[in-house]
Amino acid sequence: MDAQWFNDNETRIPHDGARTRFAPSPTGFMHVGGMRTALYAYLIAKNLGGRFLLRIEDTDQARFVEGATEVIFKTLNGAGLNYDEGPDVGGPVGPYTQSERKPLYRPYAEKLCETEHAYYCFCGHVEHDERDHSELGEVSQLADPCRDLEFEEATRRVGAGEAHVIRMKTPTDGTTTFSDVIFGDITVENKTLDDMVLIKGDNLPTYNFANVIDDHLMGITHVMRGSEYLASAPKYNLLYEAFGWEIPVYITVSPVMRDAQNKLSKRRGDPTYDDFLEQGYLPDAVLNYIALLGWSPGGEQEVFSLAELEKAFDIKGISKSPSIFDAAKLRYFNAEYIRAMEPAAFAAVAEPYIRQAVKGDANIAELAELIQARCEVLGEIPEKLDFIDALPEFSTELFIHKKSKTDEAISLDVLSLLRPLLADLEPWSRDGVTAVCETLAAAREAKNALVMYPLRIAISGKTVTPGGASELCAVLGKEESLRRIDASIARLAAL
Repeated sequence: MDAQWFNDNETRIPHDGARTRFAPSPTGFMHVGGMRTALYAYLIAKNLGGRFLLRIEDTDQARFVEGATEVIFKTLNGAGLNYDEGPDVGGPVGPYTQSERKPLYRPYAEKLCETEHAYYCFCGHVEHDERDHSELGEVSQLADPCRDLEFEEATRRVGAGEAHVIRMKTPTDGTTTFSDVIFGDITVENKTLDDMVLIKGDNLPTYNFANVIDDHLMGITHVMRGSEYLASAPKYNLLYEAFGWEIPVYITVSPVMRDAQNKLSKRRGDPTYDDFLEQGYLPDAVLNYIALLGWSPGGEQEVFSLAELEKAFDIKGISKSPSIFDAAKLRYFNAEYIRAMEPAAFAAVAEPYIRQAVKGDANIAELAELIQARCEVLGEIPEKLDFIDALPEFSTELFIHKKSKTDEAISLDVLSLLRPLLADLEPWSRDGVTAVCETLAAAREAKNALVMYPLRIAISGKTVTPGGASELCAVLGKEESLRRIDASIARLAAL
């Protein structure tokens, strides 16, 4: 490539303030750590008045999962993390899918070969492309006979069609220092770094090389990433320096842990972000909780809307320590969000779950009102309402309740007295049923529970219900409530 091609690429780079990116590989559903990276990158951009980009890194075809890219689009947009530039929305530095950017990478690698910062390697038996190194300094350089080939000889062999890769020519002495907002300055000896592959034998770039090229050409100013990439940072910096490019701000977050010893991992069956949504967690609640996995707002407030997070998020609040995922805490957040929802909004999100249990005619708004204060996760709704369509089979031993001072005989007596009183009730309402029950309890000089408890068991067949006896009677209606009372009376009388 001539110099003009490289100059043209440089002129396309935006210089319009903060630019962050989320760059996932399309390998399946979004795990919690990945979602946190996306959220933090989004929040940094919005807090600084910048732009948030989505880039799909799909050069590793062996890990590619069909349909996973569309899942990424759906997940981010569904969470409200709307990217300003990306594969499906376009932008000034597209394409935003790495496989479509393939023509870009080799010329930059060849430019490094010309300046002796990289070399052509024909030794297929030492093609250590991208080994997973979690600790800095654990890799020593491998002696590569191609490293010292004359440039003219190497280019001749390339021109002749000889199979090869392009490797970075890492300095063999000295040190490289990189700075990270969270971890500070870290210095490593260059002799501990290997000559990583830049362009593989299939002419595709390695992740590490494409990452640097794309971040530069897309004008990325702040790079949010997981701590597993700390080991690669020295090599990133050597590449930036070789090209004479400005190094972006690195912001590294520690992993999300299942417990003190183990990382949260979808490979080990830990739930993904989408799993939580399928279980009935609200996207806003999950996002709120994920935001606090490694970031402190610096005050007492814990519940944040996305708009509030955009204003409050400060990089300085990110912790260096790993965060332990607390399922109970997430459940608490979800319950708080459910309680705070407007009734109509809750009815809308609850309806699909209500319909799983209630197949017949039903007042969805009425059922939603009944359940809203009594569920913490939407996925609990079907089990809580499974008695609405039909009275389930249940043991008459449920009528035995020490605290309410009821047993099967007392329940039969109470229901037999209550049934005609309810039959005469007009209009049928929750308050009306309550008044009838309280009058009967007073006549027996007993607490209301003596009447309310047998009635609730009789019409639901459950000891735990989303509401008291009066509320359930109102939902079921007069005819169905009386029918169920009759059925329970008959069962108790037959004992």
